[in-house]
Amino acid sequence: MTTLPRGRHGLSRDEVAAVQRERVFHAMADAMAEHGYAGTPVAAVIKRAGVSRETFYQHFGSKHDCFLAAYEWATDLLREGFAEGLGAGADRPAAERFDALLGRYLAALAEDPRRARLFLVEAYAAGPEIMRRRLAVQAEAAAALAALFGIDSSDEAQRFACEALLAATIQMVTARVVLDDAAALASLRPPLVALAATLFPS
Repeated sequence: MTTLPRGRHGLSRDEVAAVQRERVFHAMADAMAEHGYAGTPVAAVIKRAGVSRETFYQHFGSKHDCFLAAYEWATDLLREGFAEGLGAGADRPAAERFDALLGRYLAALAEDPRRARLFLVEAYAAGPEIMRRRLAVQAEAAAALAALFGIDSSDEAQRFACEALLAATIQMVTARVVLDDAAALASLRPPLVALAATLFPS
C-alpha cells in the first residue's frame, strides 16, 4: 500500500488524493474481512486508513459509495491481469493459455486474500448495483474465454459451457476465500484445467 511522505512533499493534489483513496480501499478490505460489509462502519475504515472523516467524505458520499469504488479498484486489478494473460502466448494451444491464465488469476487472489474477499464475498451484501456490476464483469470474462477457445458466437452450447466453467471457477475460489484458505487456491488449478480440456477438447 502506498503511503504519503512525511512533511513537505512535491506531490500534486491529484497524486495525494490517489494515495488517500488507495489507503481507504485497503482499509475497507481489511475491515470487511474481519467484520463483513454490514458490520463495518465508516469510522472503522477511517481509523484503519489513517485519514480524517473530512478526507473520507471528500472522496466518497457514503460507505456504499466507497465500496462501489473499492469494488471497481479490485475489479480493475484483476481485469488487467486477465488481459495480460490473454495476450501472452497467443500462438500457444488454447488449453495451455487457459492453464496460464488460471494460474495468474489464482495467484492474484492468493496474493491479496482480503481484496479477494471484498471482490468475491462482500459484494453479495452490498446491494443490487454491485451485483449488476459483478454480472457485467462475469459476462466480460465469459466472452474472453469463448474467444480464447475459438468458440463461434452462434454456438450457444459452447458459450454456455464457457459460462459454466467460469461459474464453477468462481464458486470454488469463493469457497476457499470464505474459509480464509488462500493456500488451497493453487490446488484448484489442475482439476479446473482438466475440466476445461473435457469441455473444449483440442
